[in-house]
Amino acid sequence: MALCVPLWLVFWGSSSVSTMNPYVTMLAIIVAVLLLVSISRIRKVKTKADFLVAGRSLPAYVLVFTLLSSWIGAGSLFAGAENAYRNGFAALWQPAGGWAGLLIIYFVAPRARRFAKFTIPDLLEARYNTTARILGIIAILFAYTAITSYQLKGGGDILHLATGIDNTQGMYIIAGFVIAFTAFAGMSSVAYMDVVIGILITVTSFIAMPLLLGRVGGWSGLHQALPADRFQVLGHLTLTKALEYFFPTFLLMLGNQSMYQKFFSAKSERDARVAVVGWIIGTLILETLIVALAVFGSALFGPGTELAGKPRETIPFVARNALPTWVGALLMGAVFAKVISTANNYLFSPATNLVNDVYTRFINRDASHHSILLVSRFLVVLLGIFALVQGAYWTSILAMALYAYTVYSAAITPVVMAAFFWRRATAAGAVVSIALGTVVTVAWNYGGKNFLPPAWAERDAIFPALAVSLVSLVLVSLLTPAPSREKWAPFFASEEKAAEAAR
Repeated sequence: MALCVPLWLVFWGSSSVSTMNPYVTMLAIIVAVLLLVSISRIRKVKTKADFLVAGRSLPAYVLVFTLLSSWIGAGSLFAGAENAYRNGFAALWQPAGGWAGLLIIYFVAPRARRFAKFTIPDLLEARYNTTARILGIIAILFAYTAITSYQLKGGGDILHLATGIDNTQGMYIIAGFVIAFTAFAGMSSVAYMDVVIGILITVTSFIAMPLLLGRVGGWSGLHQALPADRFQVLGHLTLTKALEYFFPTFLLMLGNQSMYQKFFSAKSERDARVAVVGWIIGTLILETLIVALAVFGSALFGPGTELAGKPRETIPFVARNALPTWVGALLMGAVFAKVISTANNYLFSPATNLVNDVYTRFINRDASHHSILLVSRFLVVLLGIFALVQGAYWTSILAMALYAYTVYSAAITPVVMAAFFWRRATAAGAVVSIALGTVVTVAWNYGGKNFLPPAWAERDAIFPALAVSLVSLVLVSLLTPAPSREKWAPFFASEEKAAEAAR
C-alpha cells in the first residue's frame, strides 16, 4: 500500500483538484474502484494456484474481459494510435495480426486448458526439456518487461495531460502504483479488475466515436482534412512495412504466455473456448474504434499543432482537448485503467515464471504457500524496477512495442505452436530455436546500428529473427532423433481418443 501513496498525493495534492479538475477526479475515482476490486480478492489468495491461476476457477465472461484487457493496452492505445496518426486506417495492419492469430487460438484454447499447467516454460519442459524451459524464461523476461515498460511510459503521459506533472515523473509514480497493485492478489485480482476496465473502455469508446466524428465534420470533413492515402489499405506503407506491423502481433498472439495463463485459469475447456469467441468479437470492435479515434484526432490536430510532435498521446490528448469535459475525462480514465491493467498482466506474468519455473523448480521445491507468495511479491518489485529502467531508455512506444513483440514472436511462438501441432519437434530443435530467436532480436535492436547497413538497421527484426528461429527448429528437429511418444502424447490427447474411437 505504501507504494500507492505517491499516486494519491498527485490526485489529492494537485492544485487543480481544488478547482474540481474532472480529469484528475475521474482518475482518482478509477484508482479507488480498482483498489477496492483488488482488495476484495486478497482474502481468496491462500495457495500457489490461487495466486498464479486464480484457483482455476474463472468463468467465460471473466475470461473474455481479462483477455481483452491484457491484450489491448498501451500497445494499442499509444503505439497503435501513433501508427494511426501517421498512417491513417492502414494502421489496422497492426491489430489485424492479432485478429488472425485469434482464429488459430480458438482451436488451441481447449488443449491449453486440458494441459492445465501454470506457465509457458512449464509447457516447454513437459514437451521438450529443462534447457528449453530456462531459455523460454529468459525470452519472456526480455519481452514482457519491455511491454510493461511502455505501459508505464503511457501512464506517465496520461498523468502529464491530466495534472501537468512531468511525463517522466508521472512514469515513476505509475510504476510504484502498478508494482504495489500487482503484488496484492495475483491472477484473481487482475482478472476481476479487468472485467470493470473492459466494460469501461468499450462503452466510453462507443460514446466518443460519434462525438469526434461530428467535430471533424462527418466523413466528408474527415476526407477533406486528411490525404487520400490515409483511407487506403496500404496508405503510404510498403507491403513489407505493413507485414512488419502484422506479423509481430500475429505471432505474439499465438504464443502469448499471459493468454495461456488465462486459459490455465479457466473453469473448464468449454469456458476457455467460449471466451475466445467473445475475445475475437471484442478485439475486432475495440481495436477498430481505437484506430478510428486516432485518425479523427489526426484530422483535428494535424501538422503544426502540439500533438504533431508527440503522436503517441493522440487518444488522451483528444480526450482532453476535443470532447465534452466529462466524456473526455471518462475516456482518459478508461485509457488510464487499460494501461494499468496491461501493466499488471505483463508484470505479473514473468513474476510467475521466476516463482514457478525457477524458485519452486530449482531453489526450494518444498516451499510453503506462504513463502511462495512472499517471493512472488518480492519478484514483482524487482521486475517492475527493471521495466522502469527500460522505459527510461526507449523514447518511442511504437518501437518498444515492436521490439517486445518480436522477441516473443521469434523465440517462443514457433516452439509453442510446434508443441501443439508437430509431433516431430525435438528438444534440441526447440533449444536452438529459442536461443537464436532471442539473440537475433536483441542484437538487432540494441546493436544493429553498429554492424548492419543503414537500410537494414532501420527495419524491424521480425523477418530475419523468425526465419532463423523456424529454420533452426525444423532442421535441428529433423537431424536429431524423434521424441518419445510420452513427450508429445499429452498435447494430442483428443486426437488420440478420436483415433481409438474410430478403430
